[in-house]
Amino acid sequence: MYPSSSHPADPWRTRFDRLDRRITVTLAAVAIPVLRIALGVVFLWFGALKFFPDLSPAQDLAARTIEQLTLGLVPPAVALPVLAAWECLIGLGLLTGRFLRATLLLLAIQMLGTLTPLILFPGETFTTFPFAPTLEGQYIIKNLVIIAAAMVVGATVRGGQLQPEPGSAASGKAAAHD
Repeated sequence: MYPSSSHPADPWRTRFDRLDRRITVTLAAVAIPVLRIALGVVFLWFGALKFFPDLSPAQDLAARTIEQLTLGLVPPAVALPVLAAWECLIGLGLLTGRFLRATLLLLAIQMLGTLTPLILFPGETFTTFPFAPTLEGQYIIKNLVIIAAAMVVGATVRGGQLQPEPGSAASGKAAAHD
């Protein structure tokens, strides 16, 4: 809260501070579940696309990456349905909030795999390595945001929460009643 003075803008600052606190408390309460559900939708959606030939723009690169990583032991005809099921399982785990530790482990392993085309296929993922990614490279690099989001969700599996005002355990309850 701002110190009071006789300045005419003080009532506006007080109102703004109250509104800001309410918004921050609400965001702290809903952000993690919304983030978890959004991640779940992305994984379920992108995974489901891989069950249907030619619907996923990533399917060929993903299948070739798995084939290369397994030294040819897992052909694309097997890799793609397994990857699709894996991603759908991650999506369902995130959407339901059940088995989050196992879900996030599957997600971490899957994310390692999604980043490897940057190394395995630099000619397809960069026009000028490592500065100018192709559309496929951009698609892969955006997974850094997914990794960061999963880390935030993972930080809450033992009951962690966002606090609207760090250092004040009751700040959420007090601010909500302003």
